[in-house]
Amino acid sequence: MTEAKKQPLSRKTKKSHVSAEVEENDSVFVRLLKTSGLILKTGDNQNQLAVDQIVFQRKLFQSLRKHPSYPKVIEEFVNGLESHIEDLDSLRNCLMSCERLQDEEASLGTSYSKSLIKLLLGIDILQPAVIKTLFEKLPEFLFETVSSDGISMPRLIISQLKWLDRVVDGKDLTTKIMQLISVAPVHVQHDFITSLPEILGDAQHASVGRELSDLLAENTSLTVPILDVLSSLRLDPSFLSKVRQLVMGKLSSVALQDLPVIIKFILHSITTTNALEVVSELREKLNGQHFVLLSLFPPSQVNLSSRGRASSSGSQENKCLDYIPLLFDVIKSAIRYEKTISEAWIKVVESVVVESEHKSFDLAMLLIIYSTNTQTKKSIERVLRNKIRSGCLQEDLVQSTFSIYYLVLNDICPSILSLAQSLFHSQDHRIIVFGSLLYKYSFKYFDAYCQQEVLGALASFVCSGSESEVDTALDVLFMLMKLSPSVLGLNAVFLKGILDYMEHMSPQQIRKVFSILSTLACNSQHEASSHIKDDMHLVIRKQLSSTIFKYKLIGIIGAITMAGIMAEDRSGSSNLTPREAGLSSEQFTQVTSLLQLVHSCTEQSPRASALYYDEFANLIQKEKVAAQTLEWIGQTIFSDFQDTFVVDLCALPEGDFPFPVRPLFGLEEQNTSDGIAVNLLPLLYSEESEKDGGQMASQESDQKLVSVLCLAPCFRLLRFCVEKQFNGNLEEIDGLLDCPVFLTDLEPGEGLESMSAKERAFMCSLTFLTLNWFREVVNAFCQQTSPEMKGKVLSRLRDIVELQAVLEKYLAVTPDYIPPLANFDLETLDLIPHGSSAASAKSRTKGKTERGKKQKADTNKASPSDTLSKEDNSEYDPVLSGKSQLDKEVTGKEGNTSVSLQNYHAFFRELDIEVFSILHCGLVTKFILDTEMHTEATEVLQLGPPELLFLLEDLAQKVENMLTPSFAKRNPFLKNKGNRNIGFLHLHQRRAHEIAHHVIQLLSPLCNHLENIHNYFQCFVAENHSGAGMSGVRAQEYHIMSSCYQRLLQIFYGVFAWNGFCFSGHHNLLYSALEVLTRRLKQIEDEQALDELLSQSFSYVQNFHASVPNLQCGVYLIRILMVFLEKSTTATPKKEQIAILARQFLCRAWPQGEEKSSIFNEQLHDLLCIYLEHTDSVLKAVEEIAGVGVPELINSPKDAASSTFPTLTRHTFVIFFRAMMAELEKTVKGLQAGTAADMPQVHEEKLLYWNMAVRDFSILINLMKVFDSHPVLHACLKYGRLFVEAFLKQCMPLLDFSFRKHREDVLSLLETFQLSTRLLHHLCGHSKIHQDMRLTKHVPFLKKTLELLVCRVKAMLVLNNCREAFWLGNLKNRDLQGEEIMSQDSQGSLADGNEAGTSSRISGSKAPEDGDDAASNGEQESDSDESEASSD
Repeated sequence: MTEAKKQPLSRKTKKSHVSAEVEENDSVFVRLLKTSGLILKTGDNQNQLAVDQIVFQRKLFQSLRKHPSYPKVIEEFVNGLESHIEDLDSLRNCLMSCERLQDEEASLGTSYSKSLIKLLLGIDILQPAVIKTLFEKLPEFLFETVSSDGISMPRLIISQLKWLDRVVDGKDLTTKIMQLISVAPVHVQHDFITSLPEILGDAQHASVGRELSDLLAENTSLTVPILDVLSSLRLDPSFLSKVRQLVMGKLSSVALQDLPVIIKFILHSITTTNALEVVSELREKLNGQHFVLLSLFPPSQVNLSSRGRASSSGSQENKCLDYIPLLFDVIKSAIRYEKTISEAWIKVVESVVVESEHKSFDLAMLLIIYSTNTQTKKSIERVLRNKIRSGCLQEDLVQSTFSIYYLVLNDICPSILSLAQSLFHSQDHRIIVFGSLLYKYSFKYFDAYCQQEVLGALASFVCSGSESEVDTALDVLFMLMKLSPSVLGLNAVFLKGILDYMEHMSPQQIRKVFSILSTLACNSQHEASSHIKDDMHLVIRKQLSSTIFKYKLIGIIGAITMAGIMAEDRSGSSNLTPREAGLSSEQFTQVTSLLQLVHSCTEQSPRASALYYDEFANLIQKEKVAAQTLEWIGQTIFSDFQDTFVVDLCALPEGDFPFPVRPLFGLEEQNTSDGIAVNLLPLLYSEESEKDGGQMASQESDQKLVSVLCLAPCFRLLRFCVEKQFNGNLEEIDGLLDCPVFLTDLEPGEGLESMSAKERAFMCSLTFLTLNWFREVVNAFCQQTSPEMKGKVLSRLRDIVELQAVLEKYLAVTPDYIPPLANFDLETLDLIPHGSSAASAKSRTKGKTERGKKQKADTNKASPSDTLSKEDNSEYDPVLSGKSQLDKEVTGKEGNTSVSLQNYHAFFRELDIEVFSILHCGLVTKFILDTEMHTEATEVLQLGPPELLFLLEDLAQKVENMLTPSFAKRNPFLKNKGNRNIGFLHLHQRRAHEIAHHVIQLLSPLCNHLENIHNYFQCFVAENHSGAGMSGVRAQEYHIMSSCYQRLLQIFYGVFAWNGFCFSGHHNLLYSALEVLTRRLKQIEDEQALDELLSQSFSYVQNFHASVPNLQCGVYLIRILMVFLEKSTTATPKKEQIAILARQFLCRAWPQGEEKSSIFNEQLHDLLCIYLEHTDSVLKAVEEIAGVGVPELINSPKDAASSTFPTLTRHTFVIFFRAMMAELEKTVKGLQAGTAADMPQVHEEKLLYWNMAVRDFSILINLMKVFDSHPVLHACLKYGRLFVEAFLKQCMPLLDFSFRKHREDVLSLLETFQLSTRLLHHLCGHSKIHQDMRLTKHVPFLKKTLELLVCRVKAMLVLNNCREAFWLGNLKNRDLQGEEIMSQDSQGSLADGNEAGTSSRISGSKAPEDGDDAASNGEQESDSDESEASSD
C-alpha cells in the first residue's frame, strides 16, 4: 500500500524535468500567479514555483492590493480558481505540493513545499473566499471511495486548513466544519474530527467542545476521535468532568480497541481534587471482562518477544492482544508524569478491605505503579504487606493476575522480581509466601529470560543462609519442579551451585535440595541432567567418607534422597507401560549399590547408622518405593534387627552386670521356651564397658559396632517395610508389641541415695532407652484395629507414663547427665540439655549430706531449677511451671522435687501424628488367653487421666509448633533458632494443612474428653461446697485433670487460630472443624452458613466457662472465643459476651499460691487487657476497678484481696495499674478531636467523655501515693506523658471552640487535670531526689510535655479573649506525699537567685520553666481558673 502511494508521485517528479503543458490562459487568476512566480501545469504535472513561498505570497498580495479593480479583482481571482479546479487533475495539483525551481540554499523558508491552495490560504484577503470555495467543492467527494493512488480527496482538502498562520474568520470556519461533519459519512467524520486541533484557534475550543460532546452522546462510533480531540483542546475542567461522566457510563460496553484513547482522556482530565473519585470509578468500570481474551491465550501460544509482528497476520485475536499493551502504556504514561494519579490509585486499592472485592486488576496496577514510579515503591510495599497480613491477597488472586495480564507484566519482570526480593526479606512468613508466589507465577507465565532470572534469584536465596529465605526458596523450587520440570531441567545449571552451600543448611533443607536435584537428574532427558547426577554422586561419596558427622549427615541424607527418587514406584502412572513403571536391572543395581555404600560408611558410627535407619524409614513412609527395593531392604533389615536386638526369652544373658537382669514389661504370660525379648540392658552395659575400656577404638574396622542407639531407629525402618509390604498389617512383627525387655528393677526405692554417680547415669540411660523403645512401639501399632492390639497399645502407653515418673526421680539426683541421643540429624551442641535440674539436684544432694534435715525447710522455697524451668518453658507453654509447684505441695513430706522432662524433649523419640488416634479409644476389652488359646479372663482398659495428659501435652506441642504463625513464635535474641524444632523431624515432613486436617479429625474425641473433664470439675465444685476436703491423692488427680483441661483448650485455640484457614483451599477445613463443635449442640441437616457455625461454636465453648479450674484455662477459653469473634461478621453481641466473661474471671477467686507466679501475672495481664478492649466503656471499667476494687484492697488486711475483684491483690496491683493506664491512654488517643463545624450535641458528648477520662486519670495518678513501688511510678511517668500528649492533640482543640458555651465544664475539667499534672511534677522531683536512673530518663520528656500544655492553655484563653485570666507562678518541688523537698534551700542565695530569674523569664517569655524543675501546669491552670472565676 505504501508503494502504491509513492509510485505516482515519483512519476510526477520525473516528468517535471521534461517539457510539460503549461496552463495558457489570460484570466486574472493565471496572470497574477505567473507574475508572482508560480506556473500552473495541466494534467498530472506539479505546479512550479519559481520563487520562494514567502516571496510569492508577498508579490501576489501586493498585486491584488495595487490592482486597479481592487477589491473586485479578488472575486475575479477566485472565480478563476474555481474554473481551474473544475478539472479533477487540476484540483489535485492545486492541493498537492508545488515543485520548486530555485536552489534550496536560496530558500528563505523551510524546505517543505506547500500546495497552491495552502499558499493562497496564507493570504488574508483571499482566505475567506478560498475556504468557501473549498467547502463548496468538498461535498462532491464525501461519498467517493479512495482513488487507485491511495489519495482521499476529502482528507487532502481538509489538510489544507491545518496549521494556518492566521485564521481570518475562525467562527465561520468552525461553523462550516461542524456542518460538514454532521452530514459526512463516518470515515470522513473521523478524519475531520481528528483534524480539528490543527485547524481551530483557542477562541473556538469551547464551542467546538460543546458540539463534540453533543455528537458524542448521539454517535458512539465517534467516541475515539472525539475524545482524542477533546484531550487536545483547552476546555473548562467542569465541562471535561461532564464529558468524563458521559464516557464513564459507556466504558463497560466499548470495544477493546477503543479503550486506550478513552482511558487516556479520562486520566488526562483528572485534577488533584477529583483524582480519588475518578480513579475509584474507573476501577469499578474497568473490570476483568475487558481482558478475558488474554486468559484464553496461554503464554506458550503467544510469542512475547515479537508481539508487534503478531498483528500483521490479520488475525482479529492477535490484533486484540496488541491493544492490551497499548492500553497499559497509556496508563503507565499517566502514572509516570502525574504523581496525583499514582497516589490516588494506591489509596483506592488500599481502601478496599473485603477480600472478595479485590480484583486481579488491582494487583496488576500495584505492580505497574511499582515499576513505573520509583517514588511510590515504599507505599506499594506498605500496602501489599498490610493486604497480605489481613488475608486479602490470596494465591488465586495472584494466579488470575498473572494469567490475564502476563503480556503486560512480562515487560516489568525486573521490577516484579525486585519486589519479590524485598518481600522475601520480611520477618513475617505470610509476606515471604506472597513473595514466593510472585516468583512462582513469573516463572510460569513469563519468557525464558525471566525464567532464568527467577531461578538465579531463588538460587541466591537458597545460598543466603537465612533460614526463612532458604526454606521458602526451596519450597518455590519444589513447586516449579512439579509445575514445569522440562523448563527447570533446561536451566538446571543455575541450581547446581547450591551443592557447594549446604554446610550451614538444616537437615530438612538438605533433603529439599537433594530431592529437587535428584528429580532433575533422574527424570530429565537433557544433557545437563547427567552432569548434575555426576556432581551429586561426587558430593555424596565425598561427604560419606568424612569423619566429621556434620558432613557425613549431608552424605547420608543425599544418598537416601537420591536412592528414593531412583527407586520411585511409577506403577500408578497411567501413561507408562508396566515395563517402564518397574525398575530395570541397571536401576536396581544402582539403588542397591548406593544403599550399600551408605551402610558400609555408617556401620562404624552408631549415630550415623541410626540416622541412616531414620532417613530410610522417613523415605519409605512418604514415598512409594518400588517393590524390588522394598523387598530387598525388608529382608536385610529384618535379619539385622533379629540378630542384633532380639533374643530368646529362655536364654537369660550371662555376664558381670551391675544389676540383676530380668524380663520386664511383658504383656502376656510368656512361655519361657518359645518367647522372645528385647536385649536392652546387656547391650547397653556392653557398649558402656567398651567406652570405658577404650575397646571401641581398637576394634577391627570391618566389624560392625552394635549399639543400642540403633534399636528404635532400626525398628522404625523395619515396621515401615512390613507395613508397606503387607498393606498396613503388622502381624509379622506383632510379637514385639507385647514382648518383655531385659532390664533390671527400675524403681529406685531406698537404694537411690546409695548408688554411685555412674550407676545412676546407667539407670537414667536405661530408662531413656526403654522409654524410646516403647514410644516407637506405640508409633508402630497405634493404628491396628483389633481390640487386643488396642489394649496392648494402651498398656504400653501406661508403661511410658510410669517410666517418665521413674526417670524424673533419677534425673533429680543425677547432676550433669547427658542422655543417649534419640534424634540424630542435629549438631551435638544443640542437644545439650538444660543444666538447671542437674545443678539444682547437685545442690540438693550436697544439702542432704552436709545439712541433713535442713533440706525439708528448703523444699518450701522455689529452687533454681523451678525458676529456670519456667523460663525455658515459657516459649512453649508457660503453664508447665505450675506442675512442679503442685507436685511439691503433694509430695512435700517426702522432699521429692520433680524435674521437668521438657528440658529433655530432644532425647525422646518423636510420636507420630497417627498416635493420637488413641484419643478415639473409650473402653477397650482385652482378652487374656490360656495356653490352649481359650479365654481365661477379660480386662477392661481405658485411657486414664495420666495417659490422656501425656498425649495431650505432646499434641499441644505439635499444634503449637506447626500451626502457630512463625511471626508469633520468634526466638529470643541470641537463642538458637533450631532449638524450637528439635524433636519434630517427622512432623516437619508434613505440611501445616495436613496436620490441621489430622487434628480436626480428632476434634470429636477431644470434645468428649473436654466434656468429661467439665463434668468432673462441676462435681468437684459441688463436693467442695459440701465441705469435702482434698487429700493428697485427690490433689494430684485435680492437678492432672486441670492440666488436661488446659491442654485441650490450648489445642482448640491452636487449631482455630491457624492462619491457614484464610486460604481459599482450606476453607473446607474450617467448616469441618466448626461443624464438629456445632453438632455437639444440635443436629445439622443442611449446609450451614459460616456465621451460624461460628455462633453455635461460640456458644459451645462458652458453656465451659463455669468449670475452668484455673486462670490459665480461662484465658485460653476466652482466646478461643476471640478467634470466633474475628472470623464472624456479627461481632457486637459476641464482643459483649467476651467482656462479661472476662470480668467474671477477674471477679473469681482462683486457687491459692498461683498469684505469685510470673506466668499467672502474664495471664492476668492478658485477661485484663481483653476485658478492657472488649467492654462497651473502657472509662467506666477503669473507674470501677480503680474506684471500687482498689479502695477495697487498701482497706483490707495485708494478704487479702479486693472483695469485688479477688484477682486484685497487693502483689497483682501493678498488673492492674499498668493495664489500666495503657488502655486509658489508648482509648483517648483514638478519640477524634472534632471541629467547630460539628453539632453542639457532638461537642457536649466529647466534653463529657473527656471529663470521665480526666477523672479516671486523676484517680489512677493519685494511687501512687499509696502504691509507690518502682513499676507503678514507671507506669505513671510513661503513660502519664502519653496521656498529656493525647490531651494536647485531641482535647485542647475541643476546648478551643467549647469554652464560650461550656465555660464551667471546661474550668472543672482543667481543675481536675491540674491536680494530676501537679502530682506528675512531684513524681519528677521524687525521681531526681532518689537518683533512680530507671525513672529519671523519663523526666525530661514529661517536663517538656507539661510545659507545652501550659503554653497551649494560654493560647486557648487568648483565642477566647481571656488573656488577663492567665498568669504564671513558681511551683515548689515536693515529694509524692506533698512534703516540700528542702534540698534546694541548702544552696542559699544561689537558689533564690535562680528562682527569681526563672520567675522573670517565665513572665517575659511565657514559658513555664523553673530552673531545673519545670513549673507545674497544674498550679498555673489553677491560678488561671481562679482568675476567671473571679472575673465572673
